[in-house]
Amino acid sequence: MIPIIKKSTKITDCENLCLLTTHPDQLDPEYFSLAEFDYIQKQHKKNKQDFFVLNRFSHVSFVILTGTEKTGAALLEHCRRLGDQVASLVREHKLSKISLQHGGDIAAALAFAEGIALGNYQFLPYKSNAAEKASPLKEIKLRGKEFAEEDIDQVNILIESVYRCRDLVNEPLNALNAEKLAMTFEKMGKEAGLKVEVFSKLKIESLKMGGLLAVNKGSLEPPTFTIMEWKPKKAVNDKPIVLVGKGVVFDTGGMNIKTYEGMMTMKHDMAGAAAVGCALYAIAKAGLPVHVIALIPATENRLDGNAFVPGDVIRMHDGTTVEVLNTDAEGRMILADALSYAKKYEPGLVIDLATLTGSAAVAIGKQGMVGMQQNADAELRELCAIGDQVHERIAVFPFWDEYEEMIKSEVADLKNIGGREAGAITAGKFLAHFTDYPFIHLDIAGPAFLEKKDSYRTSGGTGTGVRLLFEYFRQMCR
Repeated sequence: MIPIIKKSTKITDCENLCLLTTHPDQLDPEYFSLAEFDYIQKQHKKNKQDFFVLNRFSHVSFVILTGTEKTGAALLEHCRRLGDQVASLVREHKLSKISLQHGGDIAAALAFAEGIALGNYQFLPYKSNAAEKASPLKEIKLRGKEFAEEDIDQVNILIESVYRCRDLVNEPLNALNAEKLAMTFEKMGKEAGLKVEVFSKLKIESLKMGGLLAVNKGSLEPPTFTIMEWKPKKAVNDKPIVLVGKGVVFDTGGMNIKTYEGMMTMKHDMAGAAAVGCALYAIAKAGLPVHVIALIPATENRLDGNAFVPGDVIRMHDGTTVEVLNTDAEGRMILADALSYAKKYEPGLVIDLATLTGSAAVAIGKQGMVGMQQNADAELRELCAIGDQVHERIAVFPFWDEYEEMIKSEVADLKNIGGREAGAITAGKFLAHFTDYPFIHLDIAGPAFLEKKDSYRTSGGTGTGVRLLFEYFRQMCR
C-alpha cells in the first residue's frame, strides 16, 4: 500500500504524532508531562539522543531532533533517513496514520515525509501471508498552512512512481518478459495521458535494429521497442529531451554465460527501462510543461543454438558494424539502436540510464551512479547538483578521445568491449558513437538493486533514477 501525504491544519490529542525540530528548546513543554520533558532534555544533553518514542497507549508520539549541524542537501537526506526510522516503528506499532508537526523548515518536513513513505515500501505479491506482513500505514498528515498543495501532490506522485519502478525491477522474469513490460508501460500511459507506441519484432526487423535483434536471438520470446511521449501545450523546451532505458528483462550473459552468483539478481537488468518509464509517468501525472520522450528497447539475453556468439559481426540500426567479443556486453547493443533511433526527434538532449557495467559498480560501489557526457557539460553539472539534492549522486568519469581507440575493431567499425581497463568509460564511448546530439550516459549498475536495505532504499529494486529525473524536469519548469 502506498501511503498518501495530506495537508492538515490541526492535530487532535489522540493522533499518532511526529514532532520534528532542531533542539529540545524548540519543543512545546505543554505537550509533555514534566517527567517526559525533563527526560528528553537530559538525554539529549548527556547522551546526544535525538530520537524518542513516547507510547501514550491510545497513541504514539515520536520526538525527532535534527540538530543544527546539517544544512542544505545533507539535512534533507538526514530527514529522509529519520523518516525511514519512523516507518519501521510505524510497522512495529501497527499504525495506519501518522501526523507531522514540524519546526519551521518546510523542505525538511517534506523530505521527512518522503522518507517515511519510501521506507514503507514492501514487495509482497508472492508471499502467502502478504496481508499479515503488509504495513498498515495509509496516511501521513502534514500540519501547517505553509505547505503548498502542489508540492504535496508532486511528492505523492513521485512516491507512487518510485513504488511502481521498484515493483517492476523486483518482478521475476516469469511474470515480466519484454512484452509484459511493454504492456505495463502502455497501461501506465493510459493512466497518465501519455502517448505510447510499442514496436513488434516485425517492426524492429524492418527498422534494422541489429543490436536488439542479435541479443534476442537466444530467446523464445520476442523483443519490444516502446516509445512513450509527453508533449504538453506550451512546453518550456523547443526540442524534446529523450530518455533511453536499458530493458534487459533477464541477463544470463548469453554464450559468455555468467556464474551462479552473477546471474542471481539479473532480473534487475531492466532497471534503466523501469526508471525512465516511471519518471515519464511522474512527469505526465504532475502535468509538467516539458516535452519528453522515452525509448525502451527490451529483450532477454538467453543462450540456445541460435544465440549470437563471440566473433559475430552485427550491423546496427545506423549501419555501423560491430564485432561481438563478449555476449555479456549486451546492454550497449540494444541501447545503441535506441540512441540511433533518437536522432529522428532532433533532441535537445538525450539521457540514457542503464545497469550497464560491473566496472561502474566496482569503481564507486552502491553509493551512486557513474556519469559521462558528450557536448552536454552544463546539463551534466546541473544533473549532478540535483543528484546531490535528492541523494542520487553522480560520479563524473572522464570521456577523453583516447578511449575511443580501445573499441576500434580490426574486422568491423567497432567492437563491443574495450578490455578490462576503464570498462565503464569504453562502454559509454561505444554508446556515444551512435549519437549526434548532446548526450549524457548514466550507469546505475551499483545502486539500482540492493541485496540489503539501506535506509529508505529498501532491499531489491531501489527505483534509482526516478527521483533524479523528476526533480531535474521539475526545476526546468520553474
